[in-house]
Amino acid sequence: MRVNQAYRFALDPTPAQERMLASHAGAARFAWNWGLAKCRERYEAEGKWYSATDLHKLWNAAKKADPALAWWSENSKCACQEAFRDLDRALRGFSASRKGTRKGRRIGFPRFKKRGKCRDSFRFGAGVMRCAGTTVTLPRLGTIRTHEATRKLARRLDNGTARILPATATRTAQRWFVSFTVEVERAIPERHARPGAAVGIDPGVKTLLSGVDDQGRTITVAGPKALRASLRKLRRASRAHSRKAKGLREPAQGCSPARPRPRPGGQCPCRRTPQGHQRPRRPV
Repeated sequence: MRVNQAYRFALDPTPAQERMLASHAGAARFAWNWGLAKCRERYEAEGKWYSATDLHKLWNAAKKADPALAWWSENSKCACQEAFRDLDRALRGFSASRKGTRKGRRIGFPRFKKRGKCRDSFRFGAGVMRCAGTTVTLPRLGTIRTHEATRKLARRLDNGTARILPATATRTAQRWFVSFTVEVERAIPERHARPGAAVGIDPGVKTLLSGVDDQGRTITVAGPKALRASLRKLRRASRAHSRKAKGLREPAQGCSPARPRPRPGGQCPCRRTPQGHQRPRRPV
């Protein structure tokens, strides 16, 4: 049986690679805004907008004719292509929501993205994408070190039981992450390991899980109390940040958010506070 599964890894890029990641995110943001402006112009005149394929054709013609768009060759073409596809998906969702054929809350017309106000993100739909050890390889970016091992996904790729589809790079709390959408082949057993056994699970507040098996025995798993520990760290980071002088609140010279300069007090203060607000993610 083949299912889609996501693998997410934190990146440790070099300063040059970090600039390339930011450049790709800026190209995707520019392509979204450029395509949205074209769609608005056509919507006001004709009552319809361009599809992702139409926007890609217009972009190919415009980027070669306009000298101001000469930077397009510095980034992968997938950054702009996937941005047009995201815009097309947002426009179709808006149309379906307005007609009442889309379930859920009503969504509005797509809006422009502004640097610093939106999430830095871009996606690769094709190209060389692989992982080995503590590195991942992405199109145009090359081999980038990861903060954690990628052995589990690499083993599946070597065995031929997994295939990488798209890869999405995002920046959260001044750290870059890459998420692979992988088509995984899983073996489903023909029969249950314990025929007739059953268990009921109740996620709770005081306890993480409470289960009862088929013989009436209760199984309780205590919670990790992650919120209490995270709030304690966030209070300390916020207090240290508020007591800094105005000039010391910014990243120090030579300090990169991805590779902070070591300091006697521990981690660079330009990272502790935003990381405290970051939502903890589940391990892969």
